[in-house]
Amino acid sequence: MNLPSKLPRDLNIKELNFNNITSYLEVKNLQNELSRRVITKDDYIDNVELVCGVDVSYRKKTAYCSAVIIKKEKFEIVETVNSKSEIKNPYIPGLFILRESAPILQTLKLLKNSFQLLLVDGHGILHPRRCGLACYIGLSTNLPTIGVAKSLLCGCVQSDNFVSHKGEILGYALKSTNNVKKMAYVSIGHKISLPTAIQLVRAITKINQNIPEPLRVADILSKEKV
Repeated sequence: MNLPSKLPRDLNIKELNFNNITSYLEVKNLQNELSRRVITKDDYIDNVELVCGVDVSYRKKTAYCSAVIIKKEKFEIVETVNSKSEIKNPYIPGLFILRESAPILQTLKLLKNSFQLLLVDGHGILHPRRCGLACYIGLSTNLPTIGVAKSLLCGCVQSDNFVSHKGEILGYALKSTNNVKKMAYVSIGHKISLPTAIQLVRAITKINQNIPEPLRVADILSKEKV
């Protein structure tokens, strides 16, 4: 998979020192700036055949990341890759990019096959600053990206399952067909519209599941490495 060998300077969060509160504020400011670059309309090849899902699990101070490419129509696994790395930042709600962006980008570079769509276990624009992990990964890779999160960071679920925050529709709550309490929160990462993101996530989610298959398999593989 051909990804940028080096991130643009303004996307390289490694250059910031996250050991003090000032730098956390810098990251929040960066998120606000990057949110304006996110493309929220469809900008990808119409015929999506291969979809990649990427997820990270943890044990002590080590992050285990897995990426899985799956054929959209038959859920056939095309390629899987794994990596492990040292955890350098704590979990901070709203600042997931500090903890997971490096393992994810490192793992995606190991893939040999190309794909048309990327799914990230985390929020996209369904975020207080409209720039969650999926947006950062989408901007960094310049790939059509969808965020699929297991819990809600902000906003409220409406009666039609769309998620609103401060008057804006930012995501959608996808419910499992056999368990309405299990939901996945779908939002734009980059280069895709919300209606298309919902449609594609539904198409690659098996019956009785609420997590799309590429992410479900990536989650299992990353936990096996723990």
